[in-house]
Amino acid sequence: MPKTPKKEDEPERILILCVDRDNDVGKKADIKTPIIGRRKNMDAAVKLILQDPEEADANAMFEAIRIYDNLKADKSSEDLYQIATIAGSELGGIAADRKLVSELRSVLKKFPADGIILVTDGFSDEDILPLIQSRVPVTSVRRVVVKHSESIEETAALFSRYLKMLVEDPRYSRTFLGLPGILLIIWAVLSFIGLFIPYDIGTWAGIAALFIVGVYLLTRGYRLDEKVLKLYKWLAMAYSLPDLVTRFSLFAGLIIIGIGLYQAWSYVAAQVIQYPLPTDVSYWLALLPKILGHLISKSLTMTVIGVCISIFGKIIRYLLERDVRFWRTIAMLIVCAWSWEIFYEVARILLNPEIPSDRLILSIMIGILIIVISGLGAHFLGKRYQHLFKG
Repeated sequence: MPKTPKKEDEPERILILCVDRDNDVGKKADIKTPIIGRRKNMDAAVKLILQDPEEADANAMFEAIRIYDNLKADKSSEDLYQIATIAGSELGGIAADRKLVSELRSVLKKFPADGIILVTDGFSDEDILPLIQSRVPVTSVRRVVVKHSESIEETAALFSRYLKMLVEDPRYSRTFLGLPGILLIIWAVLSFIGLFIPYDIGTWAGIAALFIVGVYLLTRGYRLDEKVLKLYKWLAMAYSLPDLVTRFSLFAGLIIIGIGLYQAWSYVAAQVIQYPLPTDVSYWLALLPKILGHLISKSLTMTVIGVCISIFGKIIRYLLERDVRFWRTIAMLIVCAWSWEIFYEVARILLNPEIPSDRLILSIMIGILIIVISGLGAHFLGKRYQHLFKG
C-alpha cells in the first residue's frame, strides 16, 4: 500500500531506530523483536545488560531512549516521535539483512516515519545504512562506542576480556580455536606417518605435542567437552536403568535380526537366483515360494533370537519397575519362542509343496494351547504375587 504524500507544512514523524544486527537481544535476553515503545525498549535494555553488563547493544538501546526522551521534552510534539529496536540474525550475512528489513517494515506499518535517527554500536554501519535508507531517509546516525580507560591496567584487562571472549564465545572460538586445532591434528597425523619429518625421539615428542594441543583447541573451539557433559547429563536424566536395559536389548535384537536377514538374502542371491536375471514374469512367480522359503529358513533362528532378546529386555525392565506387565511379557516370550516351530514348518512346505501339512497344523494347535496356558499362568501368577507388583 503506497504511503500518503506528506504536506509541506506537516511536521515530520521521526523514528529513533536501534539496530542489533547479530541479535544479541534475542540470543542473550530471549526477547522477541521488533521492540516498539519506550517502556518495552527500557525493559529489554535492562534485561540485556543484566545478562551481559559489557554488551554494546544494551548501551545503544539506552542511548536511543535518551535521544527519544530529549526529543519528547516538548509535550506538543509527543506523537511525532517513536522508538524501536530491530534485530538481525547471529548467522550474519543475507539472513541477518532479510530479518532486519522484515522487522523494519513491521515497525513502519505501525509508525509510518518520515525520517530515522539511527542508533548503532558502531559496527557494520556501512552494511545497515543502505538497507534503511532505501526505505526511509536517515536524518542522523548516532554511534555508541563504550569508553575505556587508556591506562595500562585497563588495557590489560580489556585484552584479557577479549581473549576470554575468543575462547568462550562459540561464534569466535570455532574459528580462532577450532580451525587451528583441526590443522594441528592433521599435521600431527601426517607427521606420524612420516610424510614431513623423520622418526626420532624429537619427532615423537613433537607429534605428541601437536596432537595434544590440536585436540585441546578443537575441544575448546567447538565446546566438545560441554556437549559430551550435556549428553551424559541428558542421558542420566532422561533414561533410568530400566530404560537403558530396554533400549539396549531392542538395539541388540535389531542387530541380530538384521544379520539373520542379511545371511538369508546372501544365500538366496548366491544359490537360488540365476544370473543374468531373467525377465520372464512366470519364472519369478514360480521361483517366489522357493525364495521365501529359503529366506524364512535361513533367517528364522536369528530372527526369533533377536525378538526374544528384545522381549527379554522388557521383562527385566518390568521386573526392576515391579510392573504387573512382567507376567504377560513372559507369556509373550514363550509364544515367540514356539513361533520358531510354526515358521520352520511353513518354510519346509514352501520349499517342498509335497510335504504333508500335518506337522504345521499340529504346531499351530500346540501354539494356541501354549498361548492359553501361558496367558492363564500369567493371570494367576499376577494375582498370586500382586503385592509385589504395582498395577
